[in-house]
Formats: sequence, C-alpha cells, structure tokens
Amino acid sequence: MDNYINLVKLSVGTESVESLTAWQHMRRQQMPDVLPRHVTRMWPKREPEILNGGSIYWVIKGVIQCRQKILRLDEVRGEDGIRRCAIVLDPEIHRTVAAPKRAFQGWRYLKVEDTPADLPKSRANDDALPDELNQALAEIGVL
Repeated sequence: MDNYINLVKLSVGTESVESLTAWQHMRRQQMPDVLPRHVTRMWPKREPEILNGGSIYWVIKGVIQCRQKILRLDEVRGEDGIRRCAIVLDPEIHRTVAAPKRAFQGWRYLKVEDTPADLPKSRANDDALPDELNQALAEIGVL
C-alpha cells in the first residue's frame, strides 16, 4: 500500500497545460529558489503523507490534465500577517490521462487509487483536443 496522498486543485483562469506552464514560469522567476508554488490559506493536516511522494493534480477546464510533484510546504505570511501555506512544486509538469472533475473550492485530497495515470512521454506533446471534446471523452471514459 502507498504511504502518500495527492492533492487536486482547480487551475482557475488557465486555458491549457501550456498556459499553466507559462504562468508558472513567469511567477517562479520572482522566487529566490526559482521553484513554482501555490499559496493557500489552509495548511494540509496530512503533510507527512503529502511529502512522502504526493503530487498536485491540476484541473483545467473541468478535467484533470496534469500534475506536479510536491517538494515541500513553506510557511508564508501575507501583508495582512495571516499564516498561509506555500505548496512548493517541482517545475516539471507531467500530463495525465484526462479525468473529469466537478468544480470545488480550494484543494482536496486525492487518494492514490483515484489519480489518473501519467501519459507516456511520447504522447505529452500530442496536439490538444478541443476542450469540449476532451471533456466529453473523459466523461464517457474514453480518455
């Protein structure tokens, strides 16, 4: 049995895996360690399991499309003084088999057995399907 857990998060405002990659590349240039991160208000209670091999799975346009390995969780404080969690990510984005996911707020835990498989590296650069077709195929289990 695996001793880790993943997170799943909506990538709000993202149109594609490429736009997520471009946005992260721009933002990470502003970080001292040049690593991408997602800052959230809630600190995961299952931190040891996440850091034991977990990834964050990104939902883009209603479909899980990619993931990134979680490297660490850093405490950050905003200008308002409130403690937040920066989920620090590996810069490499792995495309996954498309899996539909309904909208939700914040992040959620995603059990290992519920995670979509990574696409083979040879398919990572395939032309993207139109969003509607991608979602429809994922809903019926073709992708």
